[in-house]
Amino acid sequence: MSQQLIQSIEYYTRQLRLPAFRNEYQKKAQVAAEQNHSYEQYLHDLMEIEQQQRIIRRKQERIKRANFPYLKYLNDLVIDDLPKSAQDKLTMLARLDFIQDGRNLILAGNPGTGKTHLAIGLAIKACTEDFKVMFTSIPRLITQIREARSARNLATLENRFTKYDLVICDEFGYISFDKEAAEMLFTHLSLRTGLKSTIITTNLGFDRWNEIFGDEVLTAAMVDRITHKAIMVDMNGKSFRVKETKLQVMQNK
Repeated sequence: MSQQLIQSIEYYTRQLRLPAFRNEYQKKAQVAAEQNHSYEQYLHDLMEIEQQQRIIRRKQERIKRANFPYLKYLNDLVIDDLPKSAQDKLTMLARLDFIQDGRNLILAGNPGTGKTHLAIGLAIKACTEDFKVMFTSIPRLITQIREARSARNLATLENRFTKYDLVICDEFGYISFDKEAAEMLFTHLSLRTGLKSTIITTNLGFDRWNEIFGDEVLTAAMVDRITHKAIMVDMNGKSFRVKETKLQVMQNK
């Protein structure tokens, strides 16, 4: 093959955005010649590789855009360390039917029991199955809402928020906020109710959510909206972080 033809092929594959073609066409040509493949088979093999690589890149891009604080996969979970409720429901949750059905998932329990890990693991799997995912903490979400309102582009934020197939709202209950922030959060989360799925991790039982919102009526409305047809997982149990710390101390002795 002439150098001019090689340069021309590489030019066109860059223009048409076919990186797999560019990287594999010579290898596949050699295989096709050795195995006496038809031109059609050679072309098919190149297109198949290109499609496979695009799928991989799309999954990677969805994971990147989700803005996870770190990557934790379901396979990394130590099942025996999870609270019993999570163990019992893990197989069902991993099917991701709750996302298809637009149902919320509430992971409630004391710190260190795997709430965020489980949420991220499910969300990463959702990304690999072509769901559009967003990760945020409650404090960050409230800040985004305030900033959008001040910049008078709240409608844009709300529109984008409702289009995610799955949103993770982490750290619900770690800090309290004023009534204005509570009302903004209630309005924002209500946009997804019954339509799209939201995972909420919280260290507080519903009977203590009034400590966050400081308003009994608003708290009741929030709990009612979020829990409607939601899947509840009791994440109360022994902290795996405490367990890891004890093991590290013992190893260092």
